[in-house]
Amino acid sequence: MDILLLVKSIAGLSAILVVLLLFFIYTSKNKSKKQKKKKSYTSPTPPKPKYDWNTLIKSVRNKQATTQELQETLALILKYHGTIPNKLGIRVNPEFDKYSEVLLRLCRHPNTNKDLIIDFDKELEKKNPEYIKEINDALTKGLNSRGV
Repeated sequence: MDILLLVKSIAGLSAILVVLLLFFIYTSKNKSKKQKKKKSYTSPTPPKPKYDWNTLIKSVRNKQATTQELQETLALILKYHGTIPNKLGIRVNPEFDKYSEVLLRLCRHPNTNKDLIIDFDKELEKKNPEYIKEINDALTKGLNSRGV
């Protein structure tokens, strides 16, 4: 009698296991179909405007850029990248080299004018008062490199 009860218990548990496995497989197929449908209905994200440093510096390096394009690029540099990281004690932060390059490229650009250079210089000094001397040095190097 005990063996018969044991066999019936195993058969009953096996049947319950089969039902649970079928239920699990059925629900997992429905979830994968729903996820695929959700992915197919999502719209692509719109491209982000390019205000990163490399894109902006390419605009300044472009010798065919007009004065208006230069002005817009400099405004974007001041808006999104205008603050130079703090000095490292007495030394300037290595990030300052980027701004020094912008000043040099701006001074040597064929379509630049005094208003662009002066406005950019003043705004950069206003946003970074601890770098006034370094900004002036970079501006002087840029103006001297223009030649006469």
